Amino acid sequence: MKKRIATMLILVVLLIACEDDRYSSGPNFNMDASYAMNGGEEAAEEKYTDYGENKFVKTSEEAKSTFGIDADGGSYANTRRYLNLGSLPPTAAVRTEEFINYFTFDDPEPTSENVSIHTEATDCPWYPGHYLLRIGLKGKTLSQSETGPSNLVFLIDVSGSMSSPDKLELLKKGFEMLVDELDGTDRIAIVTYAGADKVVLESTYCDEKNKIKRALRDLDSGGSTAGAKGIITAYEIAKKNFIPGGNNRVIVGSDGDFNVGPSSTEELVKLIEEKRKSGIYLTVLGVGQGNLNDAMMEQLANNGNGNYEYIDNLEQLKKVFVYEKQKFYTVAEDCKIQLTFNEKSVDAYRLIGYENRVLENEEFENDTVDAGEIGASQSITAFYEIIPTENPEGPFCELEFRYKKPGTKNSILLNHDAVDQAISFESASENMRFATAVAGFGLLMKKSEYKGSLTFDDVMDWGQGAVGADEHGFRSEFLELVETAQSIQ
Repeated sequence: MKKRIATMLILVVLLIACEDDRYSSGPNFNMDASYAMNGGEEAAEEKYTDYGENKFVKTSEEAKSTFGIDADGGSYANTRRYLNLGSLPPTAAVRTEEFINYFTFDDPEPTSENVSIHTEATDCPWYPGHYLLRIGLKGKTLSQSETGPSNLVFLIDVSGSMSSPDKLELLKKGFEMLVDELDGTDRIAIVTYAGADKVVLESTYCDEKNKIKRALRDLDSGGSTAGAKGIITAYEIAKKNFIPGGNNRVIVGSDGDFNVGPSSTEELVKLIEEKRKSGIYLTVLGVGQGNLNDAMMEQLANNGNGNYEYIDNLEQLKKVFVYEKQKFYTVAEDCKIQLTFNEKSVDAYRLIGYENRVLENEEFENDTVDAGEIGASQSITAFYEIIPTENPEGPFCELEFRYKKPGTKNSILLNHDAVDQAISFESASENMRFATAVAGFGLLMKKSEYKGSLTFDDVMDWGQGAVGADEHGFRSEFLELVETAQSIQ
């Protein structure tokens, strides 16, 4: 009881400390805050970074808005874990863009490029008089012959903190699923780390699947956590077996509780930034509760040409390793978006989410600046909330997009037709309505100062009307989570 009261007091203090100014030239950062987990009986801490929220920016003061895309879905799955345990997530654990990008949207398939761009604008359903602009990106779908062979290194945390069933055992099942999805031209190596790193399996062709699975099943946990040494060894093996034109990737599975050698987020990010120059991609999988270091793992993925997912159940494993396995094949690197808003039509604008992906405007044309990656067949969504002028004249904005084809150094610039009008929310596409429901849920979980008149009932109404085919049931599950969150609150 005392711990719950202490957690509530921390949140109250944070709410009181929030700035009241709705207009700013950039996001408000409160770095490296740790929040006590308020679900279950454990008194352990999980680590999250509070990036605050992007504020409204006056177009007259800054007409351009630039950011790198984010392909992660970890924050949504982690929130699902909290809700299923009967508690709301810490607000710092909520990254709204990761809620939206957890889901797949059927935006148009690219034709001549590796990425397509689609935009749609509607009335903002939680703030009358405002508009919502949705930017939808879609990575090119690859045929089996186009994916090329894979050179994968599984880097698995087997330290003592990984001993619970929702950690190492869950990861082992997931990696076995991925083995079954690969063919004989693909290769897998397994590296573990606890007090020291260990090469459990040298790079092995997947025509020996039973050998690879036995190595996975024999893994056991114990000891401290020397994560940095494991990262170095994993990249060395990936580089040794590098396949030109293939899918070279390190896949890390951990709770992020590094405690031996370089272990701070800053030290590990610096290490990963150096390793990404090798052309090897990174996927980070977070597991468990109580000591989850979400802050560190999300930053490793952001800075290592990778993506971050949280694994909380078997269905999530299927989503990552089976249903959406094409995302392991990168089709676009260093993806950046720059919007130039029209001062005659837009009084102010706000990027929803992406707080730790905001770039300086001059970085848009700088090809040495790191940004996000898009996998094959992957959909990415970003929202802007727009405050129009009294008498709008002309389009809302112009949109430019830059990306690099894998293995190249120079970016490709794509221009998208200006967005010039908004339709009623009720007339919007299914993609727009469901994505808006998920964005609204993120704002509620974030306890956002920008949620306007938004309620859980609104989110339910919008989501229920846009479930669509829902092949794997994730949209229906979303509606159940909204009900759960409403009952907890």
